[in-house]
Amino acid sequence: MQNGSPFTPASTLAQPIAHLFVVVGMVMIAILLLVTALVLYASFRYRYRPGAREPHQEFGRRGLEIAWTVAPLILLVYIFTITVHAMHRADPEVSQNRLPDMLIVGHQWWWEARYLDSHVLAANEIHIPTGKLFLVRLESADVIHDWWVPQLGRKMDAVPGHPNLFWLEADAPGTYLGTCAEYCGAEHAWMRIRVIAEPQVAFEGWTAQQLAIPSTAAMSADAKDGEKLFQKLTCSNCHSVSGFTQDTGVGPNLTHIAGRETLAAGVRTNTPENLAKWLANPQAVKPESHMPNFQLTNEQVRYLTAYLETLQ
Repeated sequence: MQNGSPFTPASTLAQPIAHLFVVVGMVMIAILLLVTALVLYASFRYRYRPGAREPHQEFGRRGLEIAWTVAPLILLVYIFTITVHAMHRADPEVSQNRLPDMLIVGHQWWWEARYLDSHVLAANEIHIPTGKLFLVRLESADVIHDWWVPQLGRKMDAVPGHPNLFWLEADAPGTYLGTCAEYCGAEHAWMRIRVIAEPQVAFEGWTAQQLAIPSTAAMSADAKDGEKLFQKLTCSNCHSVSGFTQDTGVGPNLTHIAGRETLAAGVRTNTPENLAKWLANPQAVKPESHMPNFQLTNEQVRYLTAYLETLQ
């Protein structure tokens, strides 16, 4: 797993941003050191001494004035030039005929991912093949969100009614961490992103697995009761399970929830114990989330947990 630091770019899209940050940071540090040194020198050189005469007054030095005007101008031109170059490399032009590979929608407080060619539906954990540019259409279902996976590229706002396009790419396999970078409500801090980059063959295997309908042949008695309870409690009004309920687009698709690494956009690791706690009282796990508390009994929690754990 990667640490999500912008100083360790893992994409040709993130490298120019990291380089620009380092260069501008070094320039700013150099300016700070220069100004600090001049202030200390002037403070020491022209400090008050008993009996000392008034220092000689300078009323203008044309050469020095030209130097301190031209030098910052050259520096600004340089920074502007490398900034434009970084912008061009971090955001390659999209041809008008290029269709998006994926639709990502920001919700309060989770990420929906729709693969437009394969029709795979995912949530919070985005799988991509390494070394391939994925064109993403970014939208919001409610308020302004901001997609940011530092190691893979720039921030991109998800604005209601105004879709944006951006490129997503990873040079090496790994799990790259990100988050929503625009305050969007009470659980903004728990709107985490996991981009899982894998070789093409592994990605194709994941895609095939996501398209498969989970088998119900070997369900336990508890799981079968949980399946019935899932529909009885109207869970299917918000959540879809392929082969069982229609896609609603309201809550995360649960077809393969047991195969995900986290729950509730990163709040907890995905274990049967944590899933049971989430079902028993979602507000205790993620306050003000839109998942209602159904006041389930311990038995009902056990049934639903058993059923959802079969959705691999």
